[in-house]
Amino acid sequence: MTRTFIRWDDPNVEKGAGPEEDQLIHEVEKQINTAQTAVWECHRHAFSGTHVKTQGIVKGTMSVLEGLDSHLYQGLFKQPGSTFPVAMRYSTETTDLIDDRIPQPRGVGLKVFGAKGPKLRKDMKDPETQDFEFNSCAFLELGNARTCRDIIALRLLHGADGKGLDADLRKRDDFKIQNARNVAPNVHLAAQRQYSQAAIRYGDHVVKYRILPTSDAQKALADKTVGENDKGTTVHRDWLQEYFKSNDATYDFQVQFLENLDEQPVEDVRVEWDQQKYPYVTVARITLPAQESFPPKRVSFWEDHNRLDVWHGLVEHKPLGSINRLRKGVYKASASFRRRMNAREEITVDDISQIPD
Repeated sequence: MTRTFIRWDDPNVEKGAGPEEDQLIHEVEKQINTAQTAVWECHRHAFSGTHVKTQGIVKGTMSVLEGLDSHLYQGLFKQPGSTFPVAMRYSTETTDLIDDRIPQPRGVGLKVFGAKGPKLRKDMKDPETQDFEFNSCAFLELGNARTCRDIIALRLLHGADGKGLDADLRKRDDFKIQNARNVAPNVHLAAQRQYSQAAIRYGDHVVKYRILPTSDAQKALADKTVGENDKGTTVHRDWLQEYFKSNDATYDFQVQFLENLDEQPVEDVRVEWDQQKYPYVTVARITLPAQESFPPKRVSFWEDHNRLDVWHGLVEHKPLGSINRLRKGVYKASASFRRRMNAREEITVDDISQIPD
């Protein structure tokens, strides 16, 4: 079967950018800073707007596979056999430091070093890095700029009143999607599949991407679930530390091509692209050797000085769609708040040696 991939610059790929969306994004920037302020008041320390809780940070490599079809060699992945140093942060997606026993989406941030080529950044900084973000849920309930503004407004309105928030969410047509985060499988982080949720440019084409755990040790943990009776509020951090003491972790980096805009919308990330009809293809392998996964110096440096942003990377991997256009402004506003409130300088990391061991 011959597959037809849609080009990234097809005029139908991105729709909706303009003054109205810009205003929505500005509103979300203020909402995120409001949420950050509430967390600061509680902890007297400012965190990022989402993915606040670090569960582990590890170092390793990512190698592009050889012998692939030619269309898979794009952007960062254009050279068969090339290997890049990487740093990976495991996190909980929520805006505050919640108990690990509470089911919620988990995430991964991946910073790849040695990424050569024209960059997206316009701040006169040109580190040879490519940032990728992942979430354990294949779709994102925030959908687009308008949905994101509306949902965050409800969360801020109700605060810790979960029942009140649930009552308002039940009035929405997309309640099942909005509630999915509250019933997310709470399994061992080393065994979780992680998804981009939103689309990016992949050279000539458009993809979503994911990482898939592949080692036997990781697969054996697929049914290891955090329960209410597990001791402590840091179960995921503790389990990761125990795992990485004596085990490597390996992941397949996979891409899913855009082929049908009616079935694979770019502008609304509440819609998951059918994985059977539009299968993921492996383009690279990530290897993370056994190591200490929560070294204090590394965690402190990452949280206080480092920044991971999907808009920090190669032009050939430009983020696409409404939620990614929103991220561009919101991430900047979130980072500025964090630096100001913590009196910590943002450091442009361009070599993995800058991230402490």
